[in-house]
Amino acid sequence: MSNILLFNKPFRVLTQFTDQEQRATLADYIKIPGVYAAGRLDYDSEGLLILTGDGQLQHQLASPAFKMPKTYYAQVEGLISDEAISRLQKGVTLKDGPTRPAQAQRVDEPDWLWPRTPPVRYRKEQPTSWLKLTITEGRNRQVRRMTAAVGFPTLRLIRWSIGTWSLEQLPPGQWREDTIHLPASTPRPRSRSDRRPHAGQGQRSRRQR
Repeated sequence: MSNILLFNKPFRVLTQFTDQEQRATLADYIKIPGVYAAGRLDYDSEGLLILTGDGQLQHQLASPAFKMPKTYYAQVEGLISDEAISRLQKGVTLKDGPTRPAQAQRVDEPDWLWPRTPPVRYRKEQPTSWLKLTITEGRNRQVRRMTAAVGFPTLRLIRWSIGTWSLEQLPPGQWREDTIHLPASTPRPRSRSDRRPHAGQGQRSRRQR
């Protein structure tokens, strides 16, 4: 049994606790010592990040061997076509090789979406659309490269879920605790979540026993 933190990372926040260039980091939001990100989320992406102080668990959660599904919402430039959706579903070839098949579908703008600061820059003559994409890999900037490969560059990217965890009721810049049991032989974790979000300056809550 291990504790984890589920954090809704805002735009332009590094997934580390220090930065020589004085950019925003996890330290600006999370004041609990000894926890580290299990996996990464790009500086210019938003959404779910898992942190833990358990080194073995950190490795398991981040390892591609577990093929843990990650679901993203991507706002792309242009009205994404059925052909592009089909290519994403079959897998696309990137510079570092073909991707696994993905779950991909065109969706409406999410009703839970929060404003981004700064906002996305639009071209008046170019419409945008939203895509829901689930992958089981963790390559560098993979979703952005996949949508670009099919002709629809990503303008905004939000990771909604990792495995069974999601951003539900978790505003940007806040975190909540969870407890996880992850046997070495089990690639899909079972979790019991404390649904109360914590503000960036919040302290660890006491779980009711």
